[in-house]
Amino acid sequence: MFPGLAVAEVLRDRGHQVLLFISEKEIDSVAVSQHAAFRFERLPTIGLPSPFSPAIVRFLQRFHESLSRCRQIYRSFQPHAVLGMGGFTSTAPILAGRMRRIPTFIHESNAVPGKANRLTARMVRAVLLGFKECVPFFPKVRTEVTGTPIRAGLQPMDRRAARRQLGLREDLRTLLVMGGSQGASGINQAMIKSLPALQGEPLQVIHLAGARDERLVADNYQRENIPAYVGAFHHAMEEVYSAADLAIARAGAASLSELAFFGLPTILIPLPYAADDHQTRNAEIFAMRDAAIVVREADLAGDELGRRIREMIDDPVRLHRMSQNAGGLAPKNAAALVVDVMERYTDARS
Repeated sequence: MFPGLAVAEVLRDRGHQVLLFISEKEIDSVAVSQHAAFRFERLPTIGLPSPFSPAIVRFLQRFHESLSRCRQIYRSFQPHAVLGMGGFTSTAPILAGRMRRIPTFIHESNAVPGKANRLTARMVRAVLLGFKECVPFFPKVRTEVTGTPIRAGLQPMDRRAARRQLGLREDLRTLLVMGGSQGASGINQAMIKSLPALQGEPLQVIHLAGARDERLVADNYQRENIPAYVGAFHHAMEEVYSAADLAIARAGAASLSELAFFGLPTILIPLPYAADDHQTRNAEIFAMRDAAIVVREADLAGDELGRRIREMIDDPVRLHRMSQNAGGLAPKNAAALVVDVMERYTDARS
């Protein structure tokens, strides 16, 4: 969603009309509520089940509905190009574009491509990639490494001002804990277990826990007397990134791009059931560059997470080095590069 919005912003700024397809998930609706300037259409798509599952019938029905909806919309909108950002929500728009014989593209943010993009790659002019390590997965199609786009509104703020905005002290080392757009129960539980071991440390926490765990997490910080800003999520992510000195996060590609852009050293806890374990591969790329450390969720017994946090906050030289390394992994003008490719192919067609 957010890398797609970043591309949409550049397209709009260059004078193009933009239509964004989103899924029917509530989190998509929440995300787009802050972007009223764009036109959005919801598509009734679901993830691909096993071909031997009875759910495959429902999937095919929903996919046919999405494809019909896209073709109907294209008759009035008349797109010159279609970009899919991954997931099966993007497959029907790509196929509908191919049927109209217009240039189609996909962007794969992760180091290991998802099923939807592996299938859809057969229908596109080019595959745009967040990581160069993903190139070998697409041997029969043109690839271009662009990085993963970041929204224009995500710009660094003064650190002290960002902390004041969140009601935090200006002089304490600040840890950001986040589990993605919907929180992460495994990370939340590991952090709760680590709090007794963090008592007395010169530390405050920004914890985005997701709606389900927000109250539980907030109560535990209060009980352990550790200063914290706890929320389900935060619309102004530039505030929390700017306020933090280090982070704990999953290893989704969009989050990694944003963490790198803000130069945040990170303890990465890959989602254990991510498709093809792609989050672990994403995390390993950052770990090999000494921009992050990787800890499996299964290894977070007891206060293991607390021990890792203490090691990092007690070593400012290491934090500075990792921050510099993270900044070196930040995408450079990724959204503009994606649009450059789309314009180049579209211009060549006319």
